[in-house]
Amino acid sequence: MYHILDNLSFNMIIIRIGHPDGTAPPFPRILQVNRPVADLLGFSEKELIDLPLARLFATKKEMTLWQAAIAKMDNSPADNCFEGEIITQAQHRIHVLFSISPLPSQQSKNTDIILLIQAIKPDNDLFMMHRVVEQSASAMMITDRTGRIGYVNPKLTELSGYTADELLGQNPKMLQSGNMSSEHYQTMWEMLLNTGEWRGEIQDQKKSGELYWVYESISAIKNSAGEITHFLAVEEDITRRKEVESALTESEERFRQMAEMTGEWLWEQDPNGYYLYSSNAVKQILGFSQKQIIGKHYTEFLTAQDKATQTPYIASQQPFYALINHYQHKDGHEVLTESTGLPIINARGELLKWRGVDRDITARIHFQEALIESEKRTRQIIESSINAIVIMDSYGIITDWNQRAEKMFGWSHDEAIGQRLDELIIPPRLHNAHRRGLLTFLQTGVGSILNRQSEQVALRRDGTEFPVELSVSPLKLGNAYIFSGFIHDISGRKAAERQIRQAQVNLAIAQNEIRIAQQIQATLSPSVPIKSDGFEVTGFCLPADKVGGDYFDYFFRNETQLDMVIADVSGHSIGPALFMVETRSAIRAQTNLLATPAETLGVLNNFLFDDLDKSDYFITLFYLQVDINKRHLRFANAGHPRPLLLSRVQREFKGLDAEGLILGVRKDVVFEEKTTTLAKGDLILFYTDGLIEAENANKEFFGLERVKAVLLQNAQETPQTIIDSLFAALQQFCQRTSFDDDITLMIFKCG
Repeated sequence: MYHILDNLSFNMIIIRIGHPDGTAPPFPRILQVNRPVADLLGFSEKELIDLPLARLFATKKEMTLWQAAIAKMDNSPADNCFEGEIITQAQHRIHVLFSISPLPSQQSKNTDIILLIQAIKPDNDLFMMHRVVEQSASAMMITDRTGRIGYVNPKLTELSGYTADELLGQNPKMLQSGNMSSEHYQTMWEMLLNTGEWRGEIQDQKKSGELYWVYESISAIKNSAGEITHFLAVEEDITRRKEVESALTESEERFRQMAEMTGEWLWEQDPNGYYLYSSNAVKQILGFSQKQIIGKHYTEFLTAQDKATQTPYIASQQPFYALINHYQHKDGHEVLTESTGLPIINARGELLKWRGVDRDITARIHFQEALIESEKRTRQIIESSINAIVIMDSYGIITDWNQRAEKMFGWSHDEAIGQRLDELIIPPRLHNAHRRGLLTFLQTGVGSILNRQSEQVALRRDGTEFPVELSVSPLKLGNAYIFSGFIHDISGRKAAERQIRQAQVNLAIAQNEIRIAQQIQATLSPSVPIKSDGFEVTGFCLPADKVGGDYFDYFFRNETQLDMVIADVSGHSIGPALFMVETRSAIRAQTNLLATPAETLGVLNNFLFDDLDKSDYFITLFYLQVDINKRHLRFANAGHPRPLLLSRVQREFKGLDAEGLILGVRKDVVFEEKTTTLAKGDLILFYTDGLIEAENANKEFFGLERVKAVLLQNAQETPQTIIDSLFAALQQFCQRTSFDDDITLMIFKCG
């Protein structure tokens, strides 16, 4: 048999594990190897025989995975593969896939196991695909033909709240919310069996009972004979999108209700000008019902003159404001409206539809015409207007000029009357355009700026130009025309618009700077815990604002000394965050020096004093050094809340404190330094005052006693689990996930 093993191309080892009542050692040892594995490891075959299996493993992790695979070997063969690293005789590490299975005909005194080792190349497509599926942002599930779950990726367990063990072997029905009809699922299965594919939205239920929506794509997996053997389901969480769609539907319904109650005619048209929606007010204004309007082109209701002049607006895709429309009422009389329309354009610049409103101004226009007949009434309106009113004849000569025009342009009434309008208030570069427009209207009846509001540039007496909003209406008197111009100075509005645009730019810049500050701050704190046989330390910071003033750090000063620091800069915004960065830089600069905690605080206080004194900030900071081998602590404090030392044996708390002023109060402060010793299993909680001073709705503090209770309850857990438990208790107490002050925690646990 051994000769056969040597001729195999794959790497194979036979491992023997002795039973407790046998003569062989209970820990796994190498019984036999083939030549390929000896070549891979750099040993001779004889050197590997009877070698402990642990000798081949690069870290303790592989032995842990080995033991887990052995425990599952009889029940779940699919789980008997795991990734890890082996170490060669030359101390090189190789990334491999381990596969184990028992040899048949086992003896009662020991168990022989086949261990296959396959080196994993970085470009191995199979393992790359496995990692893609495992790390996919989409939830994935594989079932057999009967619907029995055979695989779920981590995203699906995160989405559903169930563990993989809870889902494997079960039917996906366990995730159904109960709100989908049986016909929906029946249709889904029929399509899957007929076409091999199905896509659609499904509402499921998490383990916690919370409902969620997914967009699911299911594909049938077939064997070489074309038979369906499995189904692959890929799910995207669309819960948020469904909530937004529901809110949008509710908002649109609210808009419809408001539209029906207003006296103005609200409407929507498709890109070609056909009505998609009309409010009830159209019945009052034009005499037509909503049903008679929907589907008709807007020009069908205009007078003959407006059919020709208003058509260009729909093709221009430009918004229009206060456009005067002449409609034909159902009973035949003319109706005048003031119309405003906005084009709705998508991100690709495509016109989706028009949305607008018409206000019936028939009575107003008729009244204005009546006033024109009466000079007295006309004068009263003109002189009381808040706009400059200028009347011009068909030759371009000013015939009327109100008081508001005098103030706006600087010319008195007597100076303006009889002058050419263009030479008095229009910039010279626009004279020709003005005269051509007047001539075109007199010849054709078409004017580009008539009967609507437009923005123009006007000229004051002193030669300065300013923006105005102009509305010009032609009026035919006998065989001639007069033109009434209503002019509004919009210099203030334009200045305000510029300020708003600048404010938006400034806001965008500030938001970008905050994002950069967040990214920088996130890189300054340790990103991963430090773990060893003798200890484990980790920390977490939750800023109250976009960026915070809390700071924690842990690092090796040398091979046997670990430094830990936690600090709190007063406030929680950009300023404190900058001081946090400066503090970290100053501390890290002391790394290579043989400085004690008290000496470090003294140097740091003098270094930061001038900056803190000028900016009216201060810093509390606790500094601790651990002699890892001796489990000996040295620490100093600059006004920071005392860390809590929990004795595993006595289950009692001790506050670590030393005398010392907060940083930034005065120079040349002498900080007290104290020492203590740790026992195995002891842990230390470092925290900022945001933890114990967090308030609930009743203005009660979370307090130190609640912190101690959580620590006692979770003392046997890992530092990260303890931190998670503290935050969970804090959020439960406060009934919220954001807080008024920065909260920073750091846990050191002695192994």
